[in-house]
Amino acid sequence: MSEKFKNRFRNESARMPNWNYNDGLYFVTINTKDRLPYFGKVTDGEVLLSEIGKIVELEWLKTPSIRPDMNIVLDEFVVMPDHFHGIIGFNNFNRCFNHRDAMRIHRRDAMCIDRRDAMHGVPTINTNKFGPQSKNLASIIRGFKSSVTTAARKLGIPFNWQPRFHEHAIRNEMELKRIAQYIRDNPANG
Repeated sequence: MSEKFKNRFRNESARMPNWNYNDGLYFVTINTKDRLPYFGKVTDGEVLLSEIGKIVELEWLKTPSIRPDMNIVLDEFVVMPDHFHGIIGFNNFNRCFNHRDAMRIHRRDAMCIDRRDAMHGVPTINTNKFGPQSKNLASIIRGFKSSVTTAARKLGIPFNWQPRFHEHAIRNEMELKRIAQYIRDNPANG
């Protein structure tokens, strides 16, 4: 049986129960509500972004500057008509992957940070059960989704996100390269 919050049943979390989401390197996917193509269309293997699609791209690129205390770096990402894929590293993700050719030009060599290896150490138990979420992956994604929604509403653009998001903790360089290639190939496959 699920734990209860305020005497109501809770949906089971999609998160790994023993993983610390306060640092790491992640592949995230965020969908639009009902997978509607708000962000543009794919033509000849390229995504032609709509106005809201351009806002998604801009807000994602602003993420590191909005949260400078979290040492956020962005790797490959793509805005597709009905979803978004991105690789994000923050805080103590510090795995200095040796594949600078796969990095997007706008984030240069920021992936290489000399800190403790949080991704290969013993995972810590996430103590943030029902409390406020801050300085973790969920808070980053919540802020990103909120900023896109706010900008869309200011411009009178109808738009909604699907609740939640999907994440995958990237554990090694081979996995990072495979996911980065998947993201680069997504428009041609979409």
